[in-house]
Amino acid sequence: MTGGTPIIAFDNVDKFYGDFHALKDISISVREGERMVICGPSGSGKSTLIRCINGLEFHNSGVLTVDGVEVYEGSKNILNLRQEVGMVFQQFNLFPHLTVLENLTIGPMKVRKASREDAEETARKYLDRVHIPEQAEKYPSALSGGQQQRVAIARSLCMESRIMLFDEPTSALDPEMINEVLDVMVELADTGMTMVVVTHEMGFARKVADTMVFMEEGRIVEVAEPEKFFTNPESDRCRAFLEQILEH
Repeated sequence: MTGGTPIIAFDNVDKFYGDFHALKDISISVREGERMVICGPSGSGKSTLIRCINGLEFHNSGVLTVDGVEVYEGSKNILNLRQEVGMVFQQFNLFPHLTVLENLTIGPMKVRKASREDAEETARKYLDRVHIPEQAEKYPSALSGGQQQRVAIARSLCMESRIMLFDEPTSALDPEMINEVLDVMVELADTGMTMVVVTHEMGFARKVADTMVFMEEGRIVEVAEPEKFFTNPESDRCRAFLEQILEH
């Protein structure tokens, strides 16, 4: 993990959906090269927080800065920001009528104005990275769920993003497919990529995270290094959550 100015910084951020207070006074930062894992019970605000980072959701008050750009509704910089912030969702969101290779090249060609030759070279490089180069000419329907999620990761990598966001990337997968996706994410973390990951996979978190964050009811309850987080959490609520999730 490198020092210096945070690449992501939340400063007293609040988010509402009507009367529902989804994020409450969030202040947290991520430094370049840091790997942050966010966990907590369902409905605690984890996905909302991560979706605010690339402007899929907009906060109502406070300040959010990503890669030196302030993120807010109506900002003219949002599209540029999304080129620097890749995101992998629970669902794979692949285009079913395009081959794997076409799914990976469409973004760089349309957004980055890459040539087809350059886009395909980059796509094949990242298909190698996620260990499915042989699937390039297949359609998504011919792939397993784990393979489709690895394609989705490769697609984000093809945009050469500086930051990668993962919103529960294994929750839609069958149990036997989870590890193949987590293994790819571990390898990606080892490259020094800045990563913010929402997940319940605590074995992965313990292996990869520089920083653990526990959320509940829209608040950040605890922030700690993994060793302290897993062996000696400060809050009773975090301890109870870990006991419950580590039993399964």
